[in-house]
Amino acid sequence: MRAVVYTEPEKFSVTEVPDRPLAPGEVRMENVIVGVCGTDAHLHIGEFGPVYPLTPGHEIVGRITELGEGAQGFAIGDLVSVDNTIYCFACPPCKRGDFLWCHNGVALGVQAPGGFAEHTIAQATRCYPIGDLSLEAAALIEPTACVVHGLDRMDITPADDVLIIGAGPTSQILAQLVGHGGAGSVTVAAPNAAKLAVAKSHGANHTVLVDRNDFAASADELRAIAPEGFDIVIDGTGAISVLSELIPFVKSCGTLMVYGMAGEEETISIKPFELFRREITLRGSFAQSYEFARAIKLLQGGKVDPTGIITHSFGLDEYADALGSLRRPEVLKAVMYPNGPQD
Repeated sequence: MRAVVYTEPEKFSVTEVPDRPLAPGEVRMENVIVGVCGTDAHLHIGEFGPVYPLTPGHEIVGRITELGEGAQGFAIGDLVSVDNTIYCFACPPCKRGDFLWCHNGVALGVQAPGGFAEHTIAQATRCYPIGDLSLEAAALIEPTACVVHGLDRMDITPADDVLIIGAGPTSQILAQLVGHGGAGSVTVAAPNAAKLAVAKSHGANHTVLVDRNDFAASADELRAIAPEGFDIVIDGTGAISVLSELIPFVKSCGTLMVYGMAGEEETISIKPFELFRREITLRGSFAQSYEFARAIKLLQGGKVDPTGIITHSFGLDEYADALGSLRRPEVLKAVMYPNGPQD
């Protein structure tokens, strides 16, 4: 089969690789639609723990073409979304149910071959039927699962004022689900008017167009929305220049959540006295663990509306363009069709 293969950071090609035999409990699938994620940009430069040779792509929807011995619950031709995480179930974190910190964890598209290929092999137990979802909606299952995990970490209380920084795909999903989760108001702030319009169309109460290079210039507009600050401020950008400016917008006893992925070695400066005096909580949200079923239910129930989120698509040979699209302002969410466009 053909696949994107990295031999080291920033060195990749689309090349032929052999299809290995299935182990017991595994399925082979033809990759139908695979999301392009900001994580892939970090993997491109060697961050986030890649193992080489690497085939990236972790937001996978595929059609099952082969069942390994003992793979149950599926038939040839089934369309499934793949939870790319694999846990050992034997280490101390796994035994206490903290699977995200599995000492021996492996993720398809990070430490094992992922979806930017014609085929992917996955454990049957990590596959979820997409039901009546469209392919575009199914491509958002993994990002929605990550947002569900973030909501679990966030602990929204009724009528909270929530500020989301960034209007990328996960921020769009966050804004929708935060609104459905009982927030009093949802404000999305970003430097891209078209992306803000999508957030507004999906129910954001306020949108604020910010200067990418001077976030603080929007302080007055944000304070007019929430004079005492926001109960929850969520950074979906991972941009250090933005993260450094956010504490003043958090209400006393409020929460700042780091949701976007900053570089592994990047740092920000925080005044501990301000956290102490105003009892501000800092939280992080990393990936997801067994949130796929809830994500699918939210998409099927219309709580996450995919309309307008996927804006661009690419073929396998266009991987370099797909990766570059993450930096293009007109691209909200890109996907790849590794085996060509689907009818």
